[in-house]
Amino acid sequence: MRRILIAMAAAAAVAVGAWLAWRGATGERGQYPIPGDGERITVEVLNATGVDGLARATTRQLRRAGIDVVYFGTASSDTLEQTYIAVRRGDTTAAVRIRAALGVGRIVVEPDSRLLLDASVFLGRDITLLIHFGP
Repeated sequence: MRRILIAMAAAAAVAVGAWLAWRGATGERGQYPIPGDGERITVEVLNATGVDGLARATTRQLRRAGIDVVYFGTASSDTLEQTYIAVRRGDTTAAVRIRAALGVGRIVVEPDSRLLLDASVFLGRDITLLIHFGP
């Protein structure tokens, strides 16, 4: 009887573990879906402030707004005071939507056919007051 109870408890533990792994693999928690409605906007987010975690927090905010952030990291440029959005292809429609999601950002047109992006977002110090660094 004791062995049966131990075997049942082990089977239950395995089942719960498998369910948790499946749930994590399907993206039910902590993932921001890329919406299929409307035009897809692909961007990169580059931190030019020196504030750790700013690009990641901004990526979360943009993804919540339905913008597909395909890369985030640190900019190779000097520290920026103002955030700017560089349009890489197409018109400024995508940049206007990005600026609306962020609440800041000067739009500049800097086409670059080597980048498979609609825009690059260069984060400046002005955005540090607007971005929430929590989950």
